[in-house]
Amino acid sequence: MNQPLSYVHPEAKIANNVVIEPFVTIAKDVEIGEGTWIGPNVVIMEGARIGRNCKIFPGAVISGVPQDLKFNGEKTTAEIGDNTTIRECVTVNRGTSAKGKTVIGNNCLIMAYAHVAHDCVLGNNVIINNAVGLAGEVIVDDFAIIGGMSGIHQFVHIGAHVMVSGVSKVGKDVPPFIKAGRDPLSYTGINSIGLRRRNFSNEKINEIQEIYRIIYQRGLNNSDAVEFIEANLPASDERDEIILFIRNSKRGIIRGYFDDK
Repeated sequence: MNQPLSYVHPEAKIANNVVIEPFVTIAKDVEIGEGTWIGPNVVIMEGARIGRNCKIFPGAVISGVPQDLKFNGEKTTAEIGDNTTIRECVTVNRGTSAKGKTVIGNNCLIMAYAHVAHDCVLGNNVIINNAVGLAGEVIVDDFAIIGGMSGIHQFVHIGAHVMVSGVSKVGKDVPPFIKAGRDPLSYTGINSIGLRRRNFSNEKINEIQEIYRIIYQRGLNNSDAVEFIEANLPASDERDEIILFIRNSKRGIIRGYFDDK
C-alpha cells in the first residue's frame, strides 16, 4: 500500500490490501475498504467512504467540497459502495446540510468525466455514461442507465430499470421500467430488453406495459391514471412501485410521446 510518490494522511483508515498508485492524495477522515485500487493522480478528500473492491481511475476527485453556495463547511460525506468503478476524471462531491451525504451504491459504473453533485443518491447497479452531469439532490434508483452527455436537473428522480438516451435534458422525474428519449424528454416505451436481462418474465413485462398504456395512451391525467390502475389492475410489486413513484413525484413525470402540450 505504501507508495512513496503518494500522500496518505496518517489519520486516513486504509485497509491493508488497498493498492495506491503514484501521485495520489488522500486526506484525513477517509476510509477505504479491502481490495480497492486507487489509480494514479486520484484525489480523495475529507469525508470519503469507499467500499471494498472498487476501482478509482486516474484524475478522479472523490468527496470534493460541494459546488453549492449554502455549504458552510459542515461535516458531510461521500459514500461509495462495494465493487463500484469510477472512471477517469469523475468528480463526486460530498453532501451538504440538506442530506449530509452523497451516496453511490454497490456494483455501479460511473464513466469518464461524469459529475455527481452534492446529496445525490445512486442505488445499486447504476451505470452513468461519459460526461453525464447530475445536479444536486438527484436520486437514481437501482439498475438505471443514463446515456452519455445527459444533464440531470436538481431534485430529479430517475426510477429503477430506466434507460435514458444520450444527450438528454432531464428536467422531470422518469418513472421506473421505461425508456426515455427525444427532445423534450418523453416516454418511448418499456425497457423490455433490460428487464429480460434481469430475468423479468414476459408476463411481468406485459403487466408493466399495460400500466404505461393507461398512463400515457388513455388521455388521462396522472392522478386519474393512477386511480384507474389501482382500481382495475391486480396489485403487484411493480404496479405499486409505479403508483408510489408517480404519487411522490415533486417535479412531475416526463411527458408521453403523443403529448404535444
